Amino acid sequence: MRMTINIIAVIGLLLGLLWILQGANIVGGSVMSGQSQWLYSGIVLVIAAAAALWWVNLRRPPNP
Repeated sequence: MRMTINIIAVIGLLLGLLWILQGANIVGGSVMSGQSQWLYSGIVLVIAAAAALWWVNLRRPPNP
């Protein structure tokens, strides 16, 4: 389960970074380019994915 969440979170981070770059009009050639809503959506996605990575990889004591 931990590996699955890690993979999904990394994909979310990459997708969020792409949305940020497109929203900031750094990456062009898309309908999303230059649209600030994608910049903000990317920021939210990156924060959520980073939080998921942090939460799932916390060191927890083993269950007895």
